[in-house]
Amino acid sequence: MTTIVSKPKRITVFGGSGFLGRHVVRALARRGYQVRVACRRPDLAGHLQPLGNVGQIQAVQANLRYRWSVDRAMEGSDHAVNMVGILAESRRQRFDAVQDFGARAVAEAARAVGAGMTQISAIGADTGSASAYARTKALGEQAVMETIPQAVIFRPSIMFGPEDEFFNRFANMARFSPVLPLIGGGETKFQPVYVTDVAEAVARAVDGKVGGGAIYELGGPEVLSFRECMEHMLEVIGRDRGFVNLPVSIARLQAWFLEFMPNPLLTRDQVTQLMVDNVVSEAAMAEDRTLQGLGIRPQAIETILPTYLWRYRKTGQFVTGKVA
Repeated sequence: MTTIVSKPKRITVFGGSGFLGRHVVRALARRGYQVRVACRRPDLAGHLQPLGNVGQIQAVQANLRYRWSVDRAMEGSDHAVNMVGILAESRRQRFDAVQDFGARAVAEAARAVGAGMTQISAIGADTGSASAYARTKALGEQAVMETIPQAVIFRPSIMFGPEDEFFNRFANMARFSPVLPLIGGGETKFQPVYVTDVAEAVARAVDGKVGGGAIYELGGPEVLSFRECMEHMLEVIGRDRGFVNLPVSIARLQAWFLEFMPNPLLTRDQVTQLMVDNVVSEAAMAEDRTLQGLGIRPQAIETILPTYLWRYRKTGQFVTGKVA
């Protein structure tokens, strides 16, 4: 008797070549899905091919600012995952175009082919926020829910992992600078979440194991101030560095100058974001709309940071303890 094997579902992942994207693509490929990665530069997405079997992962060109490319990327797909976002504006890449109108474009394209959708937002998303980043993230959530009421929305806190732009950035800075800046005293609270844990949550949503029509907030097991995050990082890389308090007004001024650079280290909008704690809300915890509520045990930074920050130690993986 011949066994008929059903064809794996096709999932279109918008922004799949980025930091979170590569981990989501890996999690989906391991489940046997056909993964279509929609990104602006598919020629730069070759690093995704080893994450699946031959022909399982396909990169296609798509830009959320051009609706026709979004529709084309969704053709024949059963589910859309949208994780496209920007941390700073540049030229035509504006917050509203990418995170608000872009999210609506993906949702409408998914609805047109009868597909489900998972949207990646961020803790702190708020239509009343003074931050354009947070405000457009919230508007994107609204657009998705209006278009696909049973969509799943995830709001992760700051994510860490081998390719992150948080711990890696400051660890690299600590190699050369005797001090690290603490904007507003470094008291802002974060709940760092491991990128692989977020990717697993996304994969479970694609599997249909996450209740739709709801917003989930994803944070790690610890709530840490910005200063405490830096202290953990310095301990891992074995470097003794001081801290300098950077008043918000001075930080905004410096950010204004940095914004003239191609890839600014800091923007005024990011300074605004740093004035608000980035942690899972009490409402989300009460309703189990968290990683734990999804049955995922979040990894702590103490477990993961040493696995990739060792390269910032003075003698790499062959040193333990603090050095100058």
